[in-house]
Parts: sequence; C-alpha cells; structure tokens
Amino acid sequence: MNLMPYWMVLTTDGGHVADTAHAAAAEHGAQSGVPTLPNAITLLNDLLHHPETGLMPFLHHFEVIIYAFLVLAFLCVVAIRVYKKRTLIPGRLQALVEMLVDGLSTFFIGIVGEKYGPRYVPFLGTLFIYILLMNFAGLIPFLHSATSNLNTTAALAICVFVHVQGSAIRHLGIGKWFFHLMGEPRDVISWVLVPLNLPVHVIGELAKPFSLALRLFGNITGEDVLIAAFVGLGVLTLGFIGSPVGLPLHLPFIFLALLTSTIQALVFSLLAAVYFALMLPHEHQEEEDH
Repeated sequence: MNLMPYWMVLTTDGGHVADTAHAAAAEHGAQSGVPTLPNAITLLNDLLHHPETGLMPFLHHFEVIIYAFLVLAFLCVVAIRVYKKRTLIPGRLQALVEMLVDGLSTFFIGIVGEKYGPRYVPFLGTLFIYILLMNFAGLIPFLHSATSNLNTTAALAICVFVHVQGSAIRHLGIGKWFFHLMGEPRDVISWVLVPLNLPVHVIGELAKPFSLALRLFGNITGEDVLIAAFVGLGVLTLGFIGSPVGLPLHLPFIFLALLTSTIQALVFSLLAAVYFALMLPHEHQEEEDH
C-alpha cells in the first residue's frame, strides 16, 4: 500500500535502482505469497546484501512486529504528550484527541450498554485507533501495514476473544457462563437439545475470532495487492522509454484504501463491542436474579 514507488530512490543510476527494486519487489512478493510493494526494511535488506546472519535479515524477518510496535510507540507518545500538556482551553492536538475519545465513548457505550460500556470503552477505543493507524501506515511511503499479516490480525482477535470470555466469567460466574453456552435452557425440550446446542455455541464462540482475523487480513491484503498491481501497470506504460517512474495509476485506489481501511477498523471494533454485549448480563437477567 506504499504510495511512493520503490524505484523512486534518489541515485545517479536510475536504471540500476529500478532493476534492483524490481528484484526486491519480486522477492518480497514471493516470500509473502502476494505481489506487494516492499517497505523500507525489505528494500534495505535487498540493497545492502547483508549476510544471512546479519542485522538486516533479522529485522526483515520480524518487520511486521517492528511496524506494529512503531504504531504502538506513536500512540504512546501522542497520549503522553496530550496528558502532560493538557490545559483547560485545549490546543489543536488535545481538542482532536478529546473529540475522538468522546465520539468513540458515545459509540461503544451505545452498543455495550450504559452499565458496562464505560468499563470497556478504553479497550474498544484503543483497539479501533490501533487498527486504523496500522491500516494507514501502509499508505505512508516505505512503511507497512502490519494488519496485512494474518499473525497480527489473529493476535488481535485472540485478545478480543480472551477478554470477552474472561469478562463473561467475571460478571456471570462459571455456572451462568456455562449455562449461557448451553443455550439457557428453560424447559424440557431445550434441556434435551443441550447436547446439540452446547457444541454449536462453543464452535460459534471459537469462530468469532477466526472470522475477525480473516476479514481484516483479507481486506487489507487486498488493498496491498490492488495498489501494487496498478503501480506496476503504471511503470509498464512508460517502460518502453526506460523511465524508472511510472504513471500514478494507483492514486484513485489510495483514496479507496483510506475509506476501506477506516471501515475495516470500525467493523473489527464494532463486532468486538457486539461480542461483549452478547456475553455480558442483560438487564432482564439481573432483574430475574433479584
């Protein structure tokens, strides 16, 4: 999803850089299984020709984790800066953060509920912002979207799954949590159907993080492939004159990627909020308990 084509590195030998970058892109695509533009770590690893035991191969191997932690570090820096320099009359950055926090708080409380919503707003809001910034990172030249890797999306989905189930056990108790998985049988027929409902509900709970991970991974990877394909097509259109720079045929898809990246971050966090709402005690259940 990188905006700047990798062959636009400044050098006196444009043709050599184009060939080297094309080779880097081919190798990067072969390793990841899809044709995508190489990021800074991948490009440096191919250009510097370090030995297999050098630093660059190590960084290249863990580049997804590195870019994920870069986004996390950026979030921490912004949060600490806003907190330490907060004022009664907010500046632009503080006003932006406050507006974002207030909007996300209202949104997620409306889904989870007034009673339990405020408790889970920090987790759900951070989840949305973190995924959104990781999605957008691929639109910055020579950076990489960590969410285009299934390991990242699976880790996020597992965090949601563990938090949801742990919260349900804490609020409901082991007995009521297991009773919920059985389908909350109330009569003879529903109790007879427990051997069928229990595995169905368990499979459904396990399928939730799986679907979250695959949905986010598939959409962000699709953006990467689409943009890389049109970048390559733009290069081919001017390849007959030996130009190292192609036509910007991918620019319309950058705006599409901004929209879809936002939607995917919203869908992931929205479904996570829905999972909390489904597992936490409802008002009518609490009235029955009393």
